[in-house]
Amino acid sequence: LVPHKGCCSFSHLLFPGCELTASTKSYTFQVDEKDDFDHILALSVVCLTDGAKDECNVVEVVGRNHENQEIAVPVANLKLSCQPLLSLDNFKLQPPVTFRLAAGSGPVHLAGWHRIMHREDASFEEDDDDLSEDEEEKELAPIMPAKK
Repeated sequence: LVPHKGCCSFSHLLFPGCELTASTKSYTFQVDEKDDFDHILALSVVCLTDGAKDECNVVEVVGRNHENQEIAVPVANLKLSCQPLLSLDNFKLQPPVTFRLAAGSGPVHLAGWHRIMHREDASFEEDDDDLSEDEEEKELAPIMPAKK
């Protein structure tokens, strides 16, 4: 557990990863949507593992867009002879998310981490909403015309 100043604290959990193959073409990472936590899944590395053929292996991430419609986005195109590994620099996703082997037979290994945000004080956000209009106006400095 890594403490964070303010209203929230968070913890990092190692995402043990998954392996996509010809027989297991997809893996879905899910969390309990009924809990009071915010979850982020960060994808760090996608790589070919032992037994991979020299073919294009395309990995897609399937999730939901801002209109809650399913969308699939290719995130890696791996080939043993030219690009067997891809670092995604902690590409952040919001669960549930599905990883799918759209082309190739793998095996492709995915690894990363899972962050869980714990809300310690729910009234913290409510206090900000209770500001009167006068207080909001005081916080915003007026825009002044430029001096000539």
